[in-house]
Amino acid sequence: MPLHQFDYIFAIGTIFAALDAFMIGANDVANSFATSVSSRSLTLRQACLAAAICEFGGAVLVGARVSGTIKNNIINLSTFHDDAGLQMLAFTCALVASSSFLTLATRMAWPVSTTYSIVSAIAGVGVAVGGTDAVIWGWNGGKGLATIFAGLLIAPSIAACFGAAVYLITKFVILVRKDPVKTGLVFSPFYFFVVAAVLTMSIVYKGAPSLHLDKLSDGSTAAAIVGTAAVVSLLSLIFWMPYVRAKVVKKDYTIRWYHFFMGPLLWNREPHADAGTATAAAHVPDYRVVREEHVQPVHKDEETPAARPTDSEGGSVEEKAGSEFHPPAPVRHHSRLAEEIEKKDLDPHPIEGAWIEPKNLYIIFRYKAGPFVWKLFTHGSSVDVHALQTGKSGSRDAERQNDMYARAKQYGNETEHMFSFLQVMTACTASFAHGSNDVSNAIGPFAAIYEAWSTAQPLGKNTPVPVWILAFGGAMIVIGLATYGYNIMAILGNRLTLHSPSRGFSMELGAAITVILASQYGIPVSTTMCITGSTLGVALCNGDIKAFNWRSLAWIISGWILTIPVVSTLAGCLIGIIINAPRLPTA
Repeated sequence: MPLHQFDYIFAIGTIFAALDAFMIGANDVANSFATSVSSRSLTLRQACLAAAICEFGGAVLVGARVSGTIKNNIINLSTFHDDAGLQMLAFTCALVASSSFLTLATRMAWPVSTTYSIVSAIAGVGVAVGGTDAVIWGWNGGKGLATIFAGLLIAPSIAACFGAAVYLITKFVILVRKDPVKTGLVFSPFYFFVVAAVLTMSIVYKGAPSLHLDKLSDGSTAAAIVGTAAVVSLLSLIFWMPYVRAKVVKKDYTIRWYHFFMGPLLWNREPHADAGTATAAAHVPDYRVVREEHVQPVHKDEETPAARPTDSEGGSVEEKAGSEFHPPAPVRHHSRLAEEIEKKDLDPHPIEGAWIEPKNLYIIFRYKAGPFVWKLFTHGSSVDVHALQTGKSGSRDAERQNDMYARAKQYGNETEHMFSFLQVMTACTASFAHGSNDVSNAIGPFAAIYEAWSTAQPLGKNTPVPVWILAFGGAMIVIGLATYGYNIMAILGNRLTLHSPSRGFSMELGAAITVILASQYGIPVSTTMCITGSTLGVALCNGDIKAFNWRSLAWIISGWILTIPVVSTLAGCLIGIIINAPRLPTA
């Protein structure tokens, strides 16, 4: 029998669980894909599509079917005195506090930890209900509140070391070689093997709670990791290498993404006759943040000699005119009204007659309202993130960014193109693991609310999570990234340091290794902190501390530090006011 007297609490919990999941997508997932978008391995729209598939798939297919009602054992269930209604209220207040702070943080472009946010909220609720003794403040085997504070330092430091190590190996083995493309092709099977092994470990140890892969024996786990890595490496030889050889070595600009599946058939494919020439189309994308060449713009009013009109006797008409003086045409100054009239005249689908007429209604819905609504809904996936990161041209901010970029070496597009594949693979796998594991930050408390409301029974140690709740959380995460994720991406990526596929790949792999090690030793770390620390480590490999934006790093760290006291205080005050509010006497 549901607790219908508390339907309003369940409704409020549903709303703020949706908002929390939405902001996880806009904040947490956005900072995970910021490196891929910043390095131009993925466009913002492609990143949104990849996240939609990986985050939603991870949440629904292998997401946690059983969620701990008390995140990381921060407080004890006995704190609520077996009162189902009080438990509902507590988790609702935690979601309200967490989602409200995440909304503010995302608006202010603070990449914060969504895990730390919900844990801090639950800790604040615990203190308000049961006092300071209700919270487990110590280490508690890596599950107590002390681990939160330790993670602020541990996660970025370890990730910086691993990110720097991966990039330095890549730099001296491939990037600085005389023929980096050929060297990259030779070492590519090894890279695919290592990356696949690391990503498989991330799925085994962190990203598939419902499959219980972390419960496998050591021998089975090792066999699964090595076997998966070997298969991926073999597939890279069969499909990836012929594709990249045709596209990068042979400079065949006619190659499209679907040719990848032709595999060995591409090995002897002859490129177009003009492949590799100056007049040929670009065979790989331009990954450079700073363009070195400067092309003078051609103005429409400046005609080349070949374009000038000539008569049958040769020579231009202007030259035939001799010394005749032609006064310049008067400059016309249009009023705003005139401009609007001209725009109306240029409208290919004007409204003529009453707007209520059927033909005009069709024009309004087909050519006016439809495009406007489409632009409104796709704005979040069509924003120019690179322009937001590099600053407005000519501004002091842009000058500072350009000075930072000048201290980092940019490598050839053909070499960087090879690493874009590895970076996309790393980003997508990390997104899948994130969707399957971290979606519980939003739906874990909501599942507890739903269980208490629907059964009217006090919560146990673990709460079953229905599939529809996983789908609900996964969908809101995807919508959050697609509509508002660009605001967080603007403060990351090229805003912190110069990005490229090789650098972005090193950052993401370094962060993934850190998460795996932390999971093995029971240290809860934030993916946000890992990717930020890894970015710092790779930036320092440029050999110049000014190749990193320390001002932006200070802004990010301030958000991390403020999360814990602000969210815990907000959640504690909220439930404290509610449960201690004056009431009318009962009859």
